[in-house]
Amino acid sequence: MLDENIIEFKQVKKSYFLGENQIEALKEINFSVKRESFTFIVGKSGSGKSTLLNLIGAIDSQSAGDIVINGINIASLDDNTLSDFRAKNIGHIFQNFNLIPVLNLYENIEYPLLMINVDKKEREERVNAMIDAVGLKGLEKHIPSKLSGGQRQRVAIARALVKNPLLVLADEPSANLDSKTSEEILLLMKKMQRQYKSTFIFVTHDKDILDMATHTYELKDGVLKENGENHDK
Repeated sequence: MLDENIIEFKQVKKSYFLGENQIEALKEINFSVKRESFTFIVGKSGSGKSTLLNLIGAIDSQSAGDIVINGINIASLDDNTLSDFRAKNIGHIFQNFNLIPVLNLYENIEYPLLMINVDKKEREERVNAMIDAVGLKGLEKHIPSKLSGGQRQRVAIARALVKNPLLVLADEPSANLDSKTSEEILLLMKKMQRQYKSTFIFVTHDKDILDMATHTYELKDGVLKENGENHDK
């Protein structure tokens, strides 16, 4: 039986050196994230949000403590196994979209499936289903520069979800969008999270969007505090 929590941080610390000075970016973080939740971590610039997201995404490693994702202590994995784990289980949505400029819409969404060796027929089925789901049918051959900001973020959502990941990590996903488009994108992500039963984790400085969350945390000066759980979401 699967554990209710997909992520567990146990006494996790992260520090680094700036010249001769040791900086404590994260100070003994203890928290868990439930499966299929829509979790927001809010904090000001410099609070440690990106550092925390990089640890959850297995892009960086902790200085102390344990990080368990889907029952696996990721510090126990060698580099190749960890790389495979990331590729198959974690999707990313970025503030600046991070689409590949020379690839068209279809190819950008398909790219993660090529990385995990999904066969051509299944790739076509998954990519077309995602294009439909995010409302971009008919734009398959457009390159990113020909798309609006909202359309590019829809591509990024489709790209993150196309491999059916356990986790989708969103780093300020609405920061570069106007308020109307931002609301549309957040509602789309909520719909997709429910449809694909993924777990979404957002980091943001925008407290105005927290009413969409199932769980919220605040990160301040490297210390994480739970703000609450919304049972109605």
